Amino acid sequence: MDATAEVVDTPSARPVIGLVLTGGGARAAYQVGVLRALAEIQPRGRNPFQVIVGTSAGAVAASVLAAQAHAWRQAVAGLERVWSQFRTEQVFFVGGRHMLRSGLHWILALLSGGMVLSPPKSLLDNSPLRGLLGVEVDCAGIRRSIARGHLRACALCATSYTWGQSVAYFDAIPDLADWARAQHCGRRAELSLEHIMASVALPLLFPPIRLEQQYLGDGSMRQLNPLSPAIRLGADRLLIIGVRAPRAGVGADDAPAMPTPGEVLGYMLDTLFSDQVYRDLEHIEHINQLARASAVAARTTRQIDTLMMAPSIDPNEIAARHIDAMPKGLRALLRVIGGRPEISGHQLASYLAFEAPYTRELIELGYRDAMQARTALTAFMSGERLPAVMTSPGISRAT
Repeated sequence: MDATAEVVDTPSARPVIGLVLTGGGARAAYQVGVLRALAEIQPRGRNPFQVIVGTSAGAVAASVLAAQAHAWRQAVAGLERVWSQFRTEQVFFVGGRHMLRSGLHWILALLSGGMVLSPPKSLLDNSPLRGLLGVEVDCAGIRRSIARGHLRACALCATSYTWGQSVAYFDAIPDLADWARAQHCGRRAELSLEHIMASVALPLLFPPIRLEQQYLGDGSMRQLNPLSPAIRLGADRLLIIGVRAPRAGVGADDAPAMPTPGEVLGYMLDTLFSDQVYRDLEHIEHINQLARASAVAARTTRQIDTLMMAPSIDPNEIAARHIDAMPKGLRALLRVIGGRPEISGHQLASYLAFEAPYTRELIELGYRDAMQARTALTAFMSGERLPAVMTSPGISRAT
């Protein structure tokens, strides 16, 4: 039995609101826009989320928000400052020298069968990101936020290559314990830069991180129940901010063409970051329906209210307008692995284009979507019951 259907204690008078930030590379700028709108909508400047969970790029924002839970609006403003001024060079090396050296390394490793050079740890070197996070994220602040009562729990999700399971590393109030279920577990830890780097270590693109005698990679890889950590940490009302438009993709009437390696990789990232979230939302809705239909189930299961924000415009379309702003080295890499001018060919770019013109447009989209859903968000954050049908762009629910 997963966290979405576990036996519960006596419910508290006010719901415990959790924030779940999914992975999404450069698309996570959309989440910053939603958070900016929430900072304006909330009547007080205090942190509205008792539980914060982040995966991959979402782990970065989760860490900042958790570390500055005492200064919510300041934390959001800091995120917007970084994301609105982003350059790809702050995340991974894209200069011609680095790209050429990486390409030659792969070629020599392949031609020699690993005898001359062993294969590189990853396609890209994201050590600039480590330096940026070391400056921008005060990981020790997460423990202080919990100790001072500004936060109930924070979790950063990674995948263990050694154990072959999803691991939610969390810091929390003392009465929350570790858990272990099929293919996923929760381990109490003093969250650090290493946990963030592990969560963002995209397979093949970024190198794995060694921690606790194991190697860890991006948290989305084996995350079959991405909403489970927040529920296990006590949240019973979840705001999820995703990065994929509900109807994203190429239409069925488009002429089929053999996908390039770059398109396949973009499709893999799209699946990695979004599919399990929507599946988990459906699972929660099913549990809630059972609880409403059965008096016995209502006494033994916890109903979880959910609200999901996702882009009302496909980020692929936005990325297509900003290809020229990307560094030449990255554009060359995308050409080599195959990117066509069609929207589908910009899917990989939409995850890797950490450039200010693109991220700013995503921030504005997130802000606009959230402000258009202001009534629903205000009701959700205050614990009120939501209407059965909501028509605001980018918003969906399962309750």
